[in-house]
Amino acid sequence: MYIARSALRRTVSAAVVGLLATAVGCAPQPSTTASDKASASGKQTCAKGKLGTQTSGKLTIATDEPAYEPWFKDDKPANGEGFESAVAYAVAKQLGYAKGDVVWQSIPFNKAFAPGEKTFDFDINQVSISAERKKAVDFSSGYYDVRQAVIALKGSKAAKATSIADLKGLKLGAQVGTTSLDYLSDVVKPTREAAAYAKNDQAKAALKNGQVDAIVTDLPTAFYITAAEVTNARIVGQFENQGGTPEQFGLVLDKGSALTSCVTGAVDALRKDGTLAEIEKQWLSDAVDAPVLK
Repeated sequence: MYIARSALRRTVSAAVVGLLATAVGCAPQPSTTASDKASASGKQTCAKGKLGTQTSGKLTIATDEPAYEPWFKDDKPANGEGFESAVAYAVAKQLGYAKGDVVWQSIPFNKAFAPGEKTFDFDINQVSISAERKKAVDFSSGYYDVRQAVIALKGSKAAKATSIADLKGLKLGAQVGTTSLDYLSDVVKPTREAAAYAKNDQAKAALKNGQVDAIVTDLPTAFYITAAEVTNARIVGQFENQGGTPEQFGLVLDKGSALTSCVTGAVDALRKDGTLAEIEKQWLSDAVDAPVLK
């Protein structure tokens, strides 16, 4: 009798579980969007204009404020003028987004590649690709090969430097968080501590006021500074690439972003078809070779 009751209970329990499973299976399930699927799988289909972006149908691009020439013109990233503004819109077009679908966002330089979730789809702001930064963010493939250059006031001791050794005893400066500052600490290794500035504007002011003997920026910026902003300054020279690998600017994305492969594919396509070279020729043609400091 005990065995019969026990078997009956098992039969009833199995029937209840079966009914519950059927009910759950028939219940309406939440819809899964393409963006949800991309987030879950970590992959992106790269469908033109239909990526899993911050805002559906829009592409949010970030850069610092103010936005300097020759990378941007008139401090207006949205006008499509200047090297990086033009590159940003070329990438957007390659991804299937018209100019009117691009939304610009202001993000401080250092915050762009700091750890933490991003509010942009990608950032473009002369951010050099490095192994250290890759720990916190993703990068596209490089959209510009760059070198670092030294700027000093004409007639100064620093302006006469012809080698790295000539720079060691000088007071030097660069923007904080940049490879420009890294070159000072890793390559020049000055005997006096280098000055670190929050903005390039502050570094330029320090040079004008004699607070530093020379500053370091990327080469195109150096040409613009000496041609239009600090006209009594000159480019002393440029540094060789370290380790035989060219320093490159890359678009910054959130760590593990589903968009990384799509954005990289867009940059690669623009390099392959000559678009990046054309944009560089238009906006950075003045950045001719400067003497190499060894």
